[in-house]
Amino acid sequence: MAHPAYRARPPAAGPRRPEVPVRRRAAAPRHRQRAGGAGRRLPGRLERGGMHAVGRADSPWASLLAPCWDLLGLLRARRRARLDAIQVRDKIASGLVGRAAAAILGVPFIYWMSFPIVEGYASRRDAIARRGRGPRWLAHAARAAASRWLLYRLVLPGADHVFVQSEAMADWLSGKGFRRERMTAVPMGVDLAAFDRDRIAPSTDPRLDGRRVLLYLGRVAQSRASSFLLDLAERLANEVPEVLLVIAGDAPSRDEMAWMRSEIARRGLAAQVLLTGWLPQREALGYAVRAEVGLSPIPRGALFDVSSPTKLVEYLALGIPSVANDIPDQARVLAGSSAGLCAPMELDAFADAVRRLLDEPTLAAACAAHGPAWVREHRSYAVLGRGVAMAYARILAGEGD
Repeated sequence: MAHPAYRARPPAAGPRRPEVPVRRRAAAPRHRQRAGGAGRRLPGRLERGGMHAVGRADSPWASLLAPCWDLLGLLRARRRARLDAIQVRDKIASGLVGRAAAAILGVPFIYWMSFPIVEGYASRRDAIARRGRGPRWLAHAARAAASRWLLYRLVLPGADHVFVQSEAMADWLSGKGFRRERMTAVPMGVDLAAFDRDRIAPSTDPRLDGRRVLLYLGRVAQSRASSFLLDLAERLANEVPEVLLVIAGDAPSRDEMAWMRSEIARRGLAAQVLLTGWLPQREALGYAVRAEVGLSPIPRGALFDVSSPTKLVEYLALGIPSVANDIPDQARVLAGSSAGLCAPMELDAFADAVRRLLDEPTLAAACAAHGPAWVREHRSYAVLGRGVAMAYARILAGEGD
């Protein structure tokens, strides 16, 4: 029996999660799940599902009108077929709409939390406060307070099940009084076909020739303490002159990218740091397979401690020995895989870990060998998709507890 469900998700907020359609395609034939959703249009056609595109992501009123658009999408989905569940992802006001609709229809309400939105609002409020507490700060303070009350008092308590970004997020929510047995962690994973090293053509960029390449694959931003990467490059360049840090990724804004480029220039690191900017995935992976060590320093704190960074799993899938700091998900991945070294995000400790992988080829080779097999068994989209499908099956069977 197929189980149609309605899923409301943000049009373009938060990290891009290509595993969602992949998981649904992988899980549908075996578990016969069907889903409908509201949001921005996705390329291609999702098997056994449907999309109800409502509203415009580029509208200045998108955030305010999102609950209305999601309600419209819900009504359209309801006319198409009987719904067996309603799921909302990372949308607080729409979560309240979804909870109410699920209660009216007598179906399970599921919330998917991939980012601590309330804490993100609080962080933005505090950043504005450092420049003064005027009307702008007051608006952000009101948003943070209202969102906290809605999410933690009304939306999550009414959810039959909550999908979270990581085991650390599940533990964190459990500490707030939410039932751990009603949560399923769905960490970030990879598409094994896209990250098959044998199918990737190494970059022919001559700037890599004769260099000992370190790789950071992902976004740079001041909020991510990306200046730490430059501190690391400075430190290692003094010890290993052949080191080249390749930062293959973009920034969330032109200002952030300009800041990063100006920092590289100010420190005189043009010969030690290659900042590519945005690249198509295949081109970025071409740089990746030229790297000796992958880097994943993520600042500790409320926002990132519950995250599940993709870059570390991508390095492991490609067989790149890695150094990552001790946010819970990364520590768990490295402890389970033995595919890299875990060090605190402190310059001396992190640099020493990188030097070990550069100086000890036997250790580096062992780490490289362990990564792909571990990812295949624990963090491929197929494996994660089966876990999600099994969770849906339990929820729809009334076994959410």
